[in-house]
Amino acid sequence: MSPLRVVFLSLLLLGPLALEAADTPALVRIRVVIASGENEVRVVCFGDSVTGVYYHTGGRSAYPEVIRDALATRHPGSRVKVINAGKSGHTTTNGLGRIQQDVLVHKPHLVTVMFGLNDVAKGNIELYRKNLVEIVNKCRAAGAEVILATPNAVSETPDRPVAKVAAFAEVARAVAGQLSVPLADAHASLGALRERDPETWRLSMSDEIHPNLRGHRRLAETILGVIEGNAIALPDDESAPAPLSLTLTKLQKSLPVKILAMPPFDGFAAEAMAAVHPGATVTVIPWPTDGLNRHTLMKDAAHRVRPLTPDLVILSIPRGSESKDSEEFIRTQMWIANNSLSRGAREWDVIVVHPSVVSPPDGETEKDRDRLIRAIVPAQDIGLIDRDSGDQSTAQELFTDWLRSTANP
Repeated sequence: MSPLRVVFLSLLLLGPLALEAADTPALVRIRVVIASGENEVRVVCFGDSVTGVYYHTGGRSAYPEVIRDALATRHPGSRVKVINAGKSGHTTTNGLGRIQQDVLVHKPHLVTVMFGLNDVAKGNIELYRKNLVEIVNKCRAAGAEVILATPNAVSETPDRPVAKVAAFAEVARAVAGQLSVPLADAHASLGALRERDPETWRLSMSDEIHPNLRGHRRLAETILGVIEGNAIALPDDESAPAPLSLTLTKLQKSLPVKILAMPPFDGFAAEAMAAVHPGATVTVIPWPTDGLNRHTLMKDAAHRVRPLTPDLVILSIPRGSESKDSEEFIRTQMWIANNSLSRGAREWDVIVVHPSVVSPPDGETEKDRDRLIRAIVPAQDIGLIDRDSGDQSTAQELFTDWLRSTANP
């Protein structure tokens, strides 16, 4: 029996098929069932570190979780289960080695496949082509439809030159055409953003190859557009939800809380926490910043935070921490926070204090960098403590009020 025949028989269990131009019967049927909520639809997102949940997006979600939440919002009666099967460092060869236990065991109706950046680093483009064909055939033979995604666009690095990533993306497009697989062209969509708005592109990337949460919303839009059959736009203006969820859970259980805090918050974090959570047992570990530039703080974070396994990290990078240009400012701002998070799924809370909480900006450069921080922090899915225009409260008062707002949202 052909793989496509198996796909059709599996999906007939969900009901009759309806066809639209440029869609496979399987995908159209999945779309109908999602919209109607008549049956559960299982979606597995299969890929590498860009798919998995890691610190690049804040450790709570990546594009699979964004897709899950967007479908739930768009179709409140739907029953969509999204399984994230992304693993850092994996190539298509690694993917084939775990496809049974990580993908097919879930008996998915739909599998999104997004590999390539590690295949690029390994350098075998023909093996990449062969593996993609085999992945698609295995998924379809098991009764699942596939959406094949190109690897996202990147900045130039020795291991992943832009031209080489583009060549691998073209292979993914060719395989999609060869096998009549729906294509989500992440490389084209993020590449178009880079050409259209270079700053927004830069602020959508955690590093040269990994998108942050803002970038993952663009990836989710691209894949959702294929699932839904029309263009999707997801907002970027929402602050991080439940920024102290892990800390609050410990406080509610009357467990001790360990806080790593930069000045001046190391001096009053315990007092503020006790004011909002009477009886809390709080230990504050100071994180000295005096005389350190942003690049040094970035390296310091990489060695300091994870060995401590804190419950809460308070980042208050002083204005006096210099950077040579805007790119270094963006990079260090992102990486001080990245290095303050656990490597995979979030294990502790991290919050960023906007410099205006401690001191006002001096000159246009500092005002512009204040603007950048307000764009960067939400894109990392991290809580931001900021000062409203005209608010004359002290830093301690602002911090205490912010704690109170998170305790009673």
